[in-house]
Amino acid sequence: MYDNSDPRSGLAQPAVKIAPGAFSASSYVKFYESAAAEQTPGLQQWYARGQNFILAYSELQANAATGELLKRFGQADEYVVLLPDTDSQAEIITSTERVLVNGFSLIIVPPGDSEIVMRTAGRIVRLFTVQATDLLEKCANERHYDVPNPRVAPLEPWPAPPSGYKVRAYSLDVPPTQGRFGRIFRCTTFMINYLDPSNGPRDPTKMSPHHHDDFEQGSLALAGSFTHHLRWPWTTNMTNWRDDEHEICGTPSLAIIPAPAIHTTEAKGAGVNQLVDIFCGPRMDFSQQNGWVLNADEYPLPA
Repeated sequence: MYDNSDPRSGLAQPAVKIAPGAFSASSYVKFYESAAAEQTPGLQQWYARGQNFILAYSELQANAATGELLKRFGQADEYVVLLPDTDSQAEIITSTERVLVNGFSLIIVPPGDSEIVMRTAGRIVRLFTVQATDLLEKCANERHYDVPNPRVAPLEPWPAPPSGYKVRAYSLDVPPTQGRFGRIFRCTTFMINYLDPSNGPRDPTKMSPHHHDDFEQGSLALAGSFTHHLRWPWTTNMTNWRDDEHEICGTPSLAIIPAPAIHTTEAKGAGVNQLVDIFCGPRMDFSQQNGWVLNADEYPLPA
């Protein structure tokens, strides 16, 4: 259910498909409420996960040693890097490339060995699939997935880019366009929507309650604060009912919204509110909207 001014109002929204069984719970990881899982004098790192993905949120302090390294060895698939701060800079190094990337960018890093060299202070977000098994135990909500949500489809990677795997960097400085929803990029493993920021609280008369039948949504707060409103369907079996949720999350935080919960998110901060939506793997409905995926020409749709 979308307001008529929302570009998603043209998407088909079928009725909720309710398979038998209990509903899985949501998960909220508020990085600001806990100590970093890893820290050095200049670098702090927190980890959280969804059913198919892992998020690493890192803050590099101004007094950190020049050239702080974030390494991956034998990475099984593509991963995504976000540099949210405009004045930051990082170098992405693989066996065949060295690419210097300015802040306020999204980067897709190919499989295999890679290094990210932070050239300045700032924040960096990395997104991996759960094939990065060495990171799972670092996740603050790892125990949440002791029992996986059977309603979430397993990750099926999308086709490889015809021009081959390589470092791909995209500026997030993309102005809004009438009829396009956010700033959406995809690769073989992820779809990321770096939503247009809002200034001040969201209009409560223009919310967007909707659901996803078979995939989770990760919502990463990078500025401001949000209330995540969730409601689960009622079924004939009352023992499977769940109470509504109205969870307040500040910055930085990650909310995991399970299928098939009806949900909408309300920006609450007085200043800039910035949210990033994470899907693992890519969404077909968004991909089929003309002009929505900004790098669609590099990543083909499945047959």
